[in-house]
Amino acid sequence: MVFRKSLLKLAALALGACVAFTSANAAEGKLEAIKAKGELVVGVKNDVPHYALLDQATGEIKGFEVDVAKMLAKSILGDENKIKLVAVNAKTRGPLLDNGSIDAVIATFTITPERKRVYNFSEPYYQDAVGLLVLKEKNYKSLADMNGATIGVAQAATTKKVINTAAKKMGIKVKFSEFPDYPSIKAALDAKRIDAFSVDKSILLGYKDDNNEILPDSFDPQSYGIVTKKDDANFSNYVNDFVKQNKTEIDALAKKWGL
Repeated sequence: MVFRKSLLKLAALALGACVAFTSANAAEGKLEAIKAKGELVVGVKNDVPHYALLDQATGEIKGFEVDVAKMLAKSILGDENKIKLVAVNAKTRGPLLDNGSIDAVIATFTITPERKRVYNFSEPYYQDAVGLLVLKEKNYKSLADMNGATIGVAQAATTKKVINTAAKKMGIKVKFSEFPDYPSIKAALDAKRIDAFSVDKSILLGYKDDNNEILPDSFDPQSYGIVTKKDDANFSNYVNDFVKQNKTEIDALAKKWGL
């Protein structure tokens, strides 16, 4: 009986050690895995002027968030070129992070309390506010003039909630059409299938032309963070420290790209 109890104690100790070892490895796993494979995989947009836009001539995605991603790769691997960029949108960025296809997301991912329950967000690397792009011929001066209007927004984005809340406070009703990407919203606006294109103002700047204008309204300032999986504590802490330590350079990159 004593021998059996001793064996059980040894087994319990071994199991405890194994769990502790596994937990430690899980915490360090992502950062070490990136170093081992020699490549950082980051989800970025490819349809957002200034932030991350596909250059049709070269096939490369270029912009502010791409440069931030390259900075992160250099911080981890010592070389900004040791990076793989994967095009994402508001609907696909979360699932691709969840299934391990990408290591992090740097794609105008707004920090919200709801999202922080699902993912880890770094300190904000940029802040903006939601705006409205409308055709000049409509003569809209603000959201208050848009009772009954249809507003185009991106799928799975926070914009719909922000504008709906603002409209209710103004005592008006608006409708929404959701689209998979920003070019689709712009095309719908040009075709007059919607009355406004709504997203963060700095993104709207990239879609401004002679026929449209950005209204002076600004709603609910949005902070963007670098997103990592909830179970990668060590990697998430590394990314957060990266943003804090390099904020001055990140701000300079934003200015470089006209943000």
